[in-house]
Amino acid sequence: MESTPGGMPVITETPSTADMCDRSGNAAEVCAVELRHYGARRRFSGPAATVRCHEDNVLLRQTLEQPGGGRVLVVDGGGSLGTALMGDNVADLGVVNGWSGIVLYGAVRDVAQLRETDLGILALGANPRRSGKNGTGAKEEPVTFGGVTFVPGSMVIADEDGLVVLSETS
Repeated sequence: MESTPGGMPVITETPSTADMCDRSGNAAEVCAVELRHYGARRRFSGPAATVRCHEDNVLLRQTLEQPGGGRVLVVDGGGSLGTALMGDNVADLGVVNGWSGIVLYGAVRDVAQLRETDLGILALGANPRRSGKNGTGAKEEPVTFGGVTFVPGSMVIADEDGLVVLSETS
């Protein structure tokens, strides 16, 4: 496997999370939160971009409005299932702007439409209530959930078996 000058693997095709764990040993951190697949892509990978927000999706939406370049947006919604941080309209922004996937430690809505969306989408659950629109939270800072810290730029790999992150410091 090729690597960048910083030692990060260059992934040209998404490997399975099991294979990545076998190849990388302890450098492959496995997220212990059981997330559900909502998008059409069941296997996706890319460098992480991060957002931390609680029941407010303004920063999430702003991030997906930017070119994704095959990145994975990792969103720490605090594990809240009280409101949905993303629905079909916001997910469509991810598709149009070239994001590989979204990992959401929170809820989604518009589940039937998300199933048809050409995007990897992992989330805790669903709730039909929309989120707040105050713009609170933070972008491009490390976020932690499931025993894993997602640092912007770390490699995220997801499939039916789970979610793995490889960071430059692993």
